[in-house]
Amino acid sequence: MAGSDATASTALGPGQAAAPDAVKILIAGGFGVGKTTMVGAVSEITPLRTEEPLTVAGLEVDDLKGIEEKRSTTVALDFGRISIGDDLVLYLFGTPGQQRFWFMWNDLAIGALGAVVLIDVRRPESSFAAIDFFERRGIPFVVAVNGFHGLHPYPTEEIKESLALPAHVPVVLCDARERDSCRDVLIALLDRLIEDVTLRPSPAH
Repeated sequence: MAGSDATASTALGPGQAAAPDAVKILIAGGFGVGKTTMVGAVSEITPLRTEEPLTVAGLEVDDLKGIEEKRSTTVALDFGRISIGDDLVLYLFGTPGQQRFWFMWNDLAIGALGAVVLIDVRRPESSFAAIDFFERRGIPFVVAVNGFHGLHPYPTEEIKESLALPAHVPVVLCDARERDSCRDVLIALLDRLIEDVTLRPSPAH
């Protein structure tokens, strides 16, 4: 995992604890799928947000179909942190959703070990670009289905088929408002990262 330092660990004195490993994770998806909500719900620190009010001018370029009640939008990133046990810290970076801000995704993806692609089944097409982004770059990801109002009308296998996802990409039902639910999504991603490392062929000698 990123952030580990074997040399420092061996030099620790009695009673000293090694610093936890740090892993960068992206929370991505389309406009209004709940990325800011997820980062805020699961972060153990007050999240950094770069939200701005939606403007009349933005209505000409932002598709609000199905999310007419939305009043603000992320223009750069959301940032949060969550500890998994005593030896692993996840740094969470929420990406902006509107197409006019997608140029930032390349910079945000630098150093990321994995991603959560959050989707709204009412508007699954809004997250196709995020799925394609991570597939093209070989960044492992899981798909998290945000159940707005706690509703999940479709089973995971049906969602996986409709998104044409490979068999090894997990689909997890979640509620972006609930901390435990978001934590389960992150654990599913960590399980996938561990599985990828385990199945990776050993380098030839």
